[in-house]
Amino acid sequence: MKTMQSVRYNLALYIVGGIVFIIAALILRPFTIVGAGERGVMMRFGKVQDAILDEGIHPILPIVTSVKTLSVRVQKTDLKADAASKDLQSITTDLAVNWNVDPAKVNQIFQQIGDEEQIVTSILSPAISEVLKAATSKKTAEEIITKRTELKTEIDNSLKKRLEPYGVIVRDVSLINFGFSPEFSKAIEAKQIAEQEAKQAEFTVKKATQDAQAQINRAKGQAESQRLQRQTLTPEILQQQAIEKWNGQFPTVMGGGGTLPLINIAPPSSQAAIPAK
Repeated sequence: MKTMQSVRYNLALYIVGGIVFIIAALILRPFTIVGAGERGVMMRFGKVQDAILDEGIHPILPIVTSVKTLSVRVQKTDLKADAASKDLQSITTDLAVNWNVDPAKVNQIFQQIGDEEQIVTSILSPAISEVLKAATSKKTAEEIITKRTELKTEIDNSLKKRLEPYGVIVRDVSLINFGFSPEFSKAIEAKQIAEQEAKQAEFTVKKATQDAQAQINRAKGQAESQRLQRQTLTPEILQQQAIEKWNGQFPTVMGGGGTLPLINIAPPSSQAAIPAK
């Protein structure tokens, strides 16, 4: 009887002990989980450690150790920055920057800068504004529009070099839109209209010149054709053409008895022998 009670007592202790352990584990959390696309910054009594935790589950000392996770995935940040061109035109630029944190430097980044939001506000935004102003100041407003690809490449390279020491990797910079003052926009529109009208006028003049030349060439061709025909026409050819076009009817004249066919059946020698009356 005592043996059964002892077994039950021990079983109850195990159950209670297990429950207490589970509750303690849930409260104290002697482990941490780093999700996909993240790295863990480990801190011991608030001090950042050199070790960086990869994806997965990691044991830690509760209370003593804490972990802050940072995303190392590529992120897109949309920004709007004001600048001026070489000819002192005000420009508002909408940009999209694709960037990510260097996985090997997350502890340094978190220690010196902070989390993703602090990276954008403290590092990314000021750097983009400065790089954009430096790039646009080298080009006129018209060159900023016509040489957009060249400007993008310059901003892209400059921003990469600027943010590399901070452990921020710039993947790509997209220049979404340029905004100019209303006066400059109207001037650009007027210039485009004038250029289109000039091109249309040039096309009209060119077409008229081509049409006139074509008419001259046709006239020359007709004159040359007529000249060749005059050189090649002989009495025999004319007679042959007349025979080919004859419809089988003779010309007629009006006489006393009606119409008579107008035909000369006598040979030329006979006609010459007929005396005049």
